[in-house]
Amino acid sequence: GLVTRQRQLCQRYPEIMQVIGLGAVEWTTECQHQFRHHRWNCNIMERDQSLFGKLILRSSRESAFVHAISSAGIVFAITRACSQGELKSCSCDPTKKGSSKDSKGGFDWDGCSDNIDYGIRFARTFVDAKERKGKDARALMNLHNNKAGRKAVKRFMKQECKCHGVSGSCTVRTCWMAMGDFRKSGDYLRRKYNGAIQVVMNQDGTGFTVANTRFKKPTNNDLVYFENSPDYCVRDRDV
Repeated sequence: GLVTRQRQLCQRYPEIMQVIGLGAVEWTTECQHQFRHHRWNCNIMERDQSLFGKLILRSSRESAFVHAISSAGIVFAITRACSQGELKSCSCDPTKKGSSKDSKGGFDWDGCSDNIDYGIRFARTFVDAKERKGKDARALMNLHNNKAGRKAVKRFMKQECKCHGVSGSCTVRTCWMAMGDFRKSGDYLRRKYNGAIQVVMNQDGTGFTVANTRFKKPTNNDLVYFENSPDYCVRDRDV
């Protein structure tokens, strides 16, 4: 269920909740694509939400991926809706205006730059609210993986430009910032799943450290997990 803060956001921003619902279809589809040749193929999410819930209660690398891809999906869906004028609370990126320059010379900001920062802020407020209620190992793990997912979308923001002038000359160049295709975020997070880092809670309970000292310390872009994955071919009596 939703925690109090999430329910408040639902009541205050009903149109954003609708966008998040549509985004869930997108990230679920992406999850299924990324694991189409894997024993665990994300189909469990479609068949039975309660079974999916049992998976998320684990602290496995699959759970890490689901938290990351769902957070990424929410950022992507909200940001896109802002640009398309579907939400009252946001629009195009207001900071991208006036003139600027890059390696190709000067240009004017024009068109609609995707407001990725709004998407990230709202996704963080909404998704992380559930984990901030608890300070246990799983909550810390989920917060870390949620952040990695949000960062994955921002990673593929790109500057797109158009030339204006006589017969194709570039007398004036106008540019805007656009999100990359969601598949890029999915591919990136799948690679992060492959290289996910097993961690253990540190002694004072404020964070975690690597379970095996041969592995590098995780960055904000890495996925982390506590428990080894179950064998998805064998029936799990706990589920």
